[in-house]
Amino acid sequence: MRRLMLALALLAAAPAFAASYRLGNLEVAQPWSRPAAAGTNGAGYMSVSNKGTTADTLKAVETPAATRVEIHRMSMGAGGVMSMKPEAGPALAPGQTVTFGPGGLHLMLVGLKQPLKVGDSFPATLVFASGARLKVAFKVGLAAPMGGMTPDHAAMPGMAH
Repeated sequence: MRRLMLALALLAAAPAFAASYRLGNLEVAQPWSRPAAAGTNGAGYMSVSNKGTTADTLKAVETPAATRVEIHRMSMGAGGVMSMKPEAGPALAPGQTVTFGPGGLHLMLVGLKQPLKVGDSFPATLVFASGARLKVAFKVGLAAPMGGMTPDHAAMPGMAH
C-alpha cells in the first residue's frame, strides 16, 4: 500500500510532457526542468527538431528565470569521472532531432532568479541562426519523460565542472 501511495505521489508531482511548440520547421517537445533553489544553477531538457529542408543551429536560449543560459554536455572522462563543459549550440540538419537530457547535452540555467518548484513553469526563448525565435515554457518536475527517475547532475560524486 505504501508503494502504491508513493507511486501515485510521484506521478502527481511529475510534469505533463505533452507540450510541444512549433515555429515554421522548428519544433521543441517536452521542455522540462528539475526543482532548484533561487541563486543556484538549474538544468533544462527538451528535444529540438528540424522538420524542414534547410539546416539551422540553436545559437542561444534566453529566460527571465536565470542570469544566463549555457549549453553544456556531460561526458565520462578519464578514470570514470564525469565532466561537464560548455559547447556551441547544436546544428540541426534537415529532419534531425537533438535531445537535451540528463547525463548528456542540457541547458545550464546559471544564477536562478527564482526557485523552480514542482508544478511551476517558466518561459524561455530559443534563438536560432536563421533568426527564428521560438518561445516555449519549461515545466518543473521530478522525473524525466516516460517516468524515469534520473540523478541530479549537480549532486553526482566525482563531478568536475
